Amino acid sequence: MARGADQSALPLTTDDGAPVVVRRSARRRRTVAAFWEDGKAVVAIPAHFTKAQESEWVRRMLDKLKRQGERQSQGAGRRRPASDAALAGHAAELSARYLGGRARPASVRWVSNQKSRWGSATPADGTIRLSDKLRAMPQWVIDYVLLHELAHLLVAGHNHAFWRLLEAYPETQRAKAFLEGVAFATSRGLGPDEQDADAD
Repeated sequence: MARGADQSALPLTTDDGAPVVVRRSARRRRTVAAFWEDGKAVVAIPAHFTKAQESEWVRRMLDKLKRQGERQSQGAGRRRPASDAALAGHAAELSARYLGGRARPASVRWVSNQKSRWGSATPADGTIRLSDKLRAMPQWVIDYVLLHELAHLLVAGHNHAFWRLLEAYPETQRAKAFLEGVAFATSRGLGPDEQDADAD
């Protein structure tokens, strides 16, 4: 940590349960910043701020981070990683942003032979495979599955420690619900035409 910086011990979390860290810095005079670091939302404020100013600016900046995440989720479909190389690069970005860069896969690739899984990971050799059925889905869903498999490189099972790794990603619950809906529709034999038939 930089000299003159102090880290608040307030037990804060975002709406999605991700830890919030408040950093006070003597170098900051008027500016406030917010960013993601190692799966935590960091709010950097001037050291001279009062507790009331801190509370106000933390609230504002967490709202800003949430809006940024929503905009990225809505517009991410235009930046879908098509090749295995692009997918691997995207996986590295997600690992850095949400997992502190700790998940480092040896390879990440699209596959067409996964019939009952959206993705799979083999921690022993660091490989990740995503079903090509995901290609047509929103980017925030693809990102969730990719993060899910990245997390499996760190924790093999679906225990509390595993799900804690995914708490920083704001679309986790939404993506899980989306995939459950797709799985349900598929199990009922509903294709795109049938699913749209009852829509008003």
